[in-house]
Amino acid sequence: MRCTLSSRLLLKHLDRELMHFILAVLLLYPDAYRPGEACAAAAESGGTSPEALLLCRACGHELAGGTDIHFVPSRLALSSRNHTVVGGRRVNIQMFENPHGHQFEVITFRKADVTLHWPAEKHFSWFPGSSWTVATCPRCATHLGWGFQPSSWPDTITKTKFGEAEETFLALITVRLLSEDFASTLLVTPKSFIS
Repeated sequence: MRCTLSSRLLLKHLDRELMHFILAVLLLYPDAYRPGEACAAAAESGGTSPEALLLCRACGHELAGGTDIHFVPSRLALSSRNHTVVGGRRVNIQMFENPHGHQFEVITFRKADVTLHWPAEKHFSWFPGSSWTVATCPRCATHLGWGFQPSSWPDTITKTKFGEAEETFLALITVRLLSEDFASTLLVTPKSFIS
């Protein structure tokens, strides 16, 4: 009896701690409960251009321009929708689920300044006929998405070959990106500097 009582108390305590953690995450990172809307505010505020840069949300590193977006459809996507992201441009966002049940909304790019971590993996690819490798921010090492290459290629290739090949592309997670124009609206000029 004493063992089950202490087990129940422990579970109750863990539930309470978990709830505090979830609330802290939601308060500190409001986009955590709004997947896919990382760049939507930039489009709504207007003033963006198709050449607007997309940044790493964690550190602000310049990753890609709006012109680097290149839609690659996949029949394995759980859902697909158009969304205004950069410069009023309609961009296709696809949702995928990994084998662990984690869902990601991604935008596909022709190129981006990311670090790819080879060897490429042929299993569990969201794009049939392609192998994938993890893509991280070159500045802060935040996981940003995945690079895809033909499965028939060697597991490890050079960054130059990846960047120059027509068959390669990147799928970057929307909530890990930030529009440069939206980021600049977050900067406030002190009242003492306004004339």
